[in-house]
Amino acid sequence: MSWKSQLNGDSVTWLLESETAGVRYLALRDLVPSASTRSELAAAREAAHTKGPIADILQHMRREGYWVKPGSGYGPKYTSTVWSLILLAQLGAQKGEDPRLDRACQYYLDHAFNPLGQMSFSGAPGSTADCLQGNMLWALVTLGCDDPRLATAYEWMARTVTGEGLASATDRHAPLRYYSAKCGPLFACGANNKLPCAWGGAKVMMAFSVWPKKKRTPLIKRAIEQGADFFLNADPATANYPNGWSSKPSGNWWKFGFPVFYVTDILQIAEAMVSLGYGDDPRLAKTLDLIRSKQDSDGRWPLEYNYASKTWGTFGAPKKANPWVTLRALRVLKAVH
Repeated sequence: MSWKSQLNGDSVTWLLESETAGVRYLALRDLVPSASTRSELAAAREAAHTKGPIADILQHMRREGYWVKPGSGYGPKYTSTVWSLILLAQLGAQKGEDPRLDRACQYYLDHAFNPLGQMSFSGAPGSTADCLQGNMLWALVTLGCDDPRLATAYEWMARTVTGEGLASATDRHAPLRYYSAKCGPLFACGANNKLPCAWGGAKVMMAFSVWPKKKRTPLIKRAIEQGADFFLNADPATANYPNGWSSKPSGNWWKFGFPVFYVTDILQIAEAMVSLGYGDDPRLAKTLDLIRSKQDSDGRWPLEYNYASKTWGTFGAPKKANPWVTLRALRVLKAVH
């Protein structure tokens, strides 16, 4: 039985017939690779990079490799280097298609990477957090960056999950320690009252999911296992994760969106877990049912969370069937079939 039996309608054809070059390219690449010739896929990839949102974002890049403001790239939200690279990765951009992408990746690493492995807001090791570390490692790897500094950053990130070899934040003389924001193991974050932050943790797991298996050290493998247990033991469909400042989960968990920055939805947990090989884990079953239930009668998913005019471009009308969100959902459902 085809994986499409999970769908209420033929949303795949809808994506393949999209007037947005990037949507068609990602649908060809991720949903029907066996049905597309190499030349067709190559043409779609080229079109996605020369017209549409990828091309528009790259037009705003400065010659040196940054967006809006030089430096580590976190601000201003959501148009500076950090957010531009995350968005480009979600749009399917590849550095092999445009030399500006390689320049941007190198610029970011030169200004935000700390030799101990942290991706930081300022370049200093203390100004790091799981959401930033995970988002940027996922984005850089997805864009095709293969800089050797990434391995160091992944080892640091894995260590922060397991706690191995890290001193407490109060031990300021330790060469490797936690900090006020990245304050403890298993996604603990100062912004979440020092409790594990599932929003940040989802970014970490997304980053692990794109790191090649041959590069996953024993430490990274342990971090993946511990992170998966954190997310699956709570049942992602309930989003019942630690809340430092509230008695109940944020309603944004149930709002599937595009692009996805540091606000996280349940669909992204599924994306990470499925990519890491947990698609058939029974603890994910209710989450997959939830994803299926949110499609409309045509097998399409609506845009429930977006950044509108806050970032580069717009990606659909709120609460309407959306190709980018539909792509996200279909990738998951195809992979778990």
